[in-house]
Amino acid sequence: MDSTTLAEVSGNVATIGYGLGTLGPGIGLGILIGKALEGIARQPEVAGQLRTTMFIGVAFVEVLALLGLVTGFLF
Repeated sequence: MDSTTLAEVSGNVATIGYGLGTLGPGIGLGILIGKALEGIARQPEVAGQLRTTMFIGVAFVEVLALLGLVTGFLF
């Protein structure tokens, strides 16, 4: 194998790796938002606090997903 073929294989593997890496944040967002909505349904009076906490959690999960994307471009 020459160096061009190796570069193509590693690029394809990196793409598949990032594709699999998006499963974690996707599952995390689903659980996070679902539990926040469940909490709001159970106690509507704390909806504001739960919504604020949910958005902070969503921001952290999205940062992890973007960090994975940037890491894929760097390496």
